[in-house]
This record gives sequence, C-alpha cells and structure tokens, in this order.
Amino acid sequence: MDMFRNFLRWQVIVRTLVVLVSAGTFLLYGNLIANHIIKSERDRQLSELAQLALRKSEAIISKSASALHDFIARGAIDCSSEPLQRVRFFIYRDSYIKDARIVRPDVTMLCAAFTETIEFDRGWVTGSDALPSEGDTTVRLFQVRQFMATPLGIVINIDDQISLAGIMPIDGTLLDVMPDSLRDYSMVSLSLTNGAVLSRQGSWSNLGRTSDTYDLTVESERFPIRTTIRVNKASMTNWNPAPFVPILISTGILGAIFGLLLSRNLFRPKSRLEEFDIALAQGQITPFFQPIFELDSGTITSAEVLARWVTPDGTIIPPVRFIDLAEENGRMPQMTWHLLATALKEMRQLMAVNTTFCLSINIAPSHFLAADFVSKLRTTVASANCAPERVMLEITEREEFPDLDAAAAIVEQLRGYGFKFAIDDVGIGHSGLSQIQRLRGDRLKIDKFFVDSVNHDVVSSSMIGMLVRLAEELDMDVVAEGIEDRAQVDALLACGIHKGQGYLVSPPVAARHFIQLVAKHNAGPTQELATARAA
Repeated sequence: MDMFRNFLRWQVIVRTLVVLVSAGTFLLYGNLIANHIIKSERDRQLSELAQLALRKSEAIISKSASALHDFIARGAIDCSSEPLQRVRFFIYRDSYIKDARIVRPDVTMLCAAFTETIEFDRGWVTGSDALPSEGDTTVRLFQVRQFMATPLGIVINIDDQISLAGIMPIDGTLLDVMPDSLRDYSMVSLSLTNGAVLSRQGSWSNLGRTSDTYDLTVESERFPIRTTIRVNKASMTNWNPAPFVPILISTGILGAIFGLLLSRNLFRPKSRLEEFDIALAQGQITPFFQPIFELDSGTITSAEVLARWVTPDGTIIPPVRFIDLAEENGRMPQMTWHLLATALKEMRQLMAVNTTFCLSINIAPSHFLAADFVSKLRTTVASANCAPERVMLEITEREEFPDLDAAAAIVEQLRGYGFKFAIDDVGIGHSGLSQIQRLRGDRLKIDKFFVDSVNHDVVSSSMIGMLVRLAEELDMDVVAEGIEDRAQVDALLACGIHKGQGYLVSPPVAARHFIQLVAKHNAGPTQELATARAA
C-alpha cells in the first residue's frame, strides 16, 4: 500500500513537473509563435487589400487598352483634321480615356486631340519613361506630368512611324479598400514600377513615423504598376488585437487561445472568394423575388429573380457586395443555375395555380455564350416540370456582348424552344438600339434612371415615349423599373407603359413573403395604385 501511495505521489510530482515545463516552454516560445501567426495573418489581410486595389486598377487599364486597340483598328490615325476629329469623338464616347495625343514610337508628341490641354502639361515624357507591359507587349504605361494631376498615360504603337497615347485620370476611389476603422490611419498608393506615383488614398497625418507603420507592396504581373499599403501599427493592432495577455496568464489559457487561433486560421475562409464558394455550396445564395405588376390594377403578373446572400444568422448581404466577385472569378454560371433551379422549385405551386405567371432571371453575356448554356438551361427547366414559355431571360445592356452575332443565334434557338427574352437596363447600356435590333427580345425594361425623373423631366418622358414606340414596332412589351411613388405611375401610364417593377409594390423578398404578396395584390387593386389613379 505504501508503495502504491508513493507511486501516486511520484505521479503527481511528474504531472506537476510536466505542467511546469509546458508552462515554461509556452512562456518562452509562445510569444514568438503568437507573433509569427499574427504577423502572417496581418500580412495576408494587407496583401488581400493590396491585391484588391491592384485588380481594380488592372481592370481599368485593360479596358482602356482594349478601347484604344479597337479604335486603332477602325481607320488611319494622323494629325490631319478628319482623323483628329475621330479621336475626339472616341474620347467623348469612352468612359476612361479623357484625352489623347498622337506621338512617335519614342513618345515624342506630334499633336493633341485637344490642343488647349497641352497647357496643363509640365513637360512631356520621353521614350524611357514609357514602361512595357508583361500581359500585352503592345501597351506601354507612363506618368503624365500635369499641373493639376498626375494621370496615367497609355501608349500603343500603330506602326513604326506613329503611336496613339491615351490619357486616363486615376480615380482615388480605386484605392478605397481599407476597412472603416483603418481608413483614417492608412495610405494606399498606386504607382508605376519606376516609382512614379499615380494616385493616393488616405492621409499622412495619422500614420506617424516610418517606424510606426506596416508597409506592404504588391506588383502586377500584367502591367508595370504596383500598389502599396502603409498602415499605422497601433491602429492595425486595435483592429486585429493580439491575445498577448491571456497567453502569458497561464499555460491553459495560452493553449486554448493558441488552439483557437490555429483553428481559426486553418478552417475559416482565407479570402472573400472562398467564403463566397462556401456560401454557394451551402445554399446561402438564395433567390429573392421582386414583383412585376400591372400599373392600372396592381395585379402581379411575373417576378424577377434576384440573388441575395443570407448568412446563417439571418443577415442579408446585397448583391453589390458579391456579384462582381462572382463575375471576376467565373462563379456566375454556377450561381445562376442554382438560383434558377431553386426559384422554379419555390414558385412551383404558384405557377401551377397561375398558368400565366412568368419568372425572369438575369444572364451574364459571358455565361449566355457558353457552349453548354442551351442544353443546361433546357435540362434545368425541364427538371422543374416547367414550360419554357414561363421563363424569361434578362440580357443586360450594362455589359457588352463580345460576339453579338453568336448571341442573336442563341436567342433565336432558345426562342424556338419557347423561352422568352427581355433587354434589361435599356437606355444606359452598350450599343443600345443595335443590340435591341439584333436580339429582338420580347420585353424592354426601362432603367430606373429614366423613371426617377419621368414626372418632372420632359427629356425623360420623351425618351420613354420613344422607347415605347420602338417596342410597339418590334412587338415587345415594356416594363418600367424602379417605380417608387404614385406620381411616377401616372406619368408612366401617360407615356403608354402598363407594367412596372419597384419598391412602390415591394422590394425583393424571399419566396414565402412573395407568395403572400401575390395573394394580397391579385385579390384586387392595391391601395397605393388605386390612390394613384384617383389622384
């Protein structure tokens, strides 16, 4: 018995020694390990923010370079009157290029689209200032030195005698990527790889000395640009505090905190894209429905399917925070099929009772032109036991089709199967009338931009009237988007529009609330619209 008691006593001593050794080990090295983890986390977070600013800048440069290439391909360019006039018209139409110069391949200036803008230059660049791009060897970038700004210059060689240089102001909002709590204590800059700064977002005043800041630079693999983030250390620590005090209290608390930090870094999404992929896989990206209604009676005749991200705690994330992410990373097809299949399932009972009810869904041009789009659409709709005539595909004018002929052919093919088409955002998108003429949809959707001022702006009323007459000529119906008050209903009825969509009847809502809304509105005219007619 005494031997057993001694054994237990020694066991307690050994366990105590193990605990003390573990505590000593964590006290000695835990701080270093925690610092390493927190530094890695901080660097990852800053790198993601810098990469976001860089991607936004790359996208603007890429679109501008593409616009210049397209313009060069349309005809000869020199300093004579007619080509210069063409350059001016190009600048008026393009949303990024604000000025242009005709130059030699060594960037020596020959003439300017607008001679008066030369007065703002603080001297023109030389050939060595124009930096080549990795992604497109025909594109060189340089800083334009002007008195009021430092815009970005893009030069593209036309031949061995002449080149076209576009001038593009860099908006500081491209660099507005920092969280709210760090925005006043950070600086984000965009510069060329030769050190020429193009734009900054933030202020030096709250950063402190260089030794008081974290700095991180990310360079583009496509263009000679880089983004740099500089953030105040104390503010960064407050934003993402390190658990130093609990680590040093005891080995148990240290172990728990270390485990939490490790599990958080191992299992939580490492980027916004990964978080979105998880949400998509778990069905958190769900369809919401906004009614399309008769203006004179309030009867709901159809609905547009809109994406919402509903988190497990019930928070609804609007599409502006994830649609661009899905488009840029090729997730739109997967999301669209999920939304369509889910929407058809949720509306199955309503569509069985109301045999004329139709669902419409937005389709991105790149997705529409995919090789398997037609077969996948037919399979998805057939699997839901839904007739193709009950599905309307909305093609937005906000994004241009890379191949309009191919798009028109697909529209014709799908129309043969019974599907319907709407041209969305009419009046503010790409190649308006030409796209409408080629695609020949079943419906025109007039953008909220015109509806907002229809009851007090003659120009908006005239534009809407013109679109209504165009729709009548093409045998299309018209839906006005963004209706918010009763005065707009009267004005739209006067313009010849009989269908609408907007918050006057309802914002986008989940399926259960939408079905209740249909039951309420289709029982008779709504009070809002009845009052609008009587006013």
